[in-house]
Amino acid sequence: YGGQWKYLTVLNLVLQAVFYGVSFLADVLRLIKKLRCAKCVISSRDLLFSVLAFPVSTFVSISFWTLYTYNRELVYPKSLDGVIPLWLNHAMHTAVLPFALLEIFALPHRYPTKKKGLSLLGFVAFLYISWVLWIYSVTGEWVYPLFTLFSPLGLAAFFAGSLAVIVCFYNFGEFLNRMIWGQSK
Repeated sequence: YGGQWKYLTVLNLVLQAVFYGVSFLADVLRLIKKLRCAKCVISSRDLLFSVLAFPVSTFVSISFWTLYTYNRELVYPKSLDGVIPLWLNHAMHTAVLPFALLEIFALPHRYPTKKKGLSLLGFVAFLYISWVLWIYSVTGEWVYPLFTLFSPLGLAAFFAGSLAVIVCFYNFGEFLNRMIWGQSK
């Protein structure tokens, strides 16, 4: 149930593809002097990057490799080695972080107000957690084997801790952007 769409890694890859597609469109519109359209697309690109693309890709990479190092069977069972080649595992879980950092160093992004940015990020996190819980309620199986280790209270604490971490990544992205490019107006 849910197929590949239950995994945050897959959703993040789609998010990255959408973000880089919007970035490409913004560049094309600027080149062909469609400035009014370009401003709207650039604004969308900045919102997408600041609120979702950077924090989610950072979360996916760091949380995956942290859990993988602790006990890979909890997030990426050894049986997947025969199905997903090593290079693809790194493309999905490693490469997204340097590309997100490269994006911050390559281009300034306008961040929304803290309230708007964190509200949007929190809403998306709530949607994903709801999706994971829905899948469990339908199938009786957790998306990630890690969740079987938790009591309901422990799972709530894990989700709350994960949200706190992703909020830290949002703030870190905003901090890096400000340190490199100055305060956005």
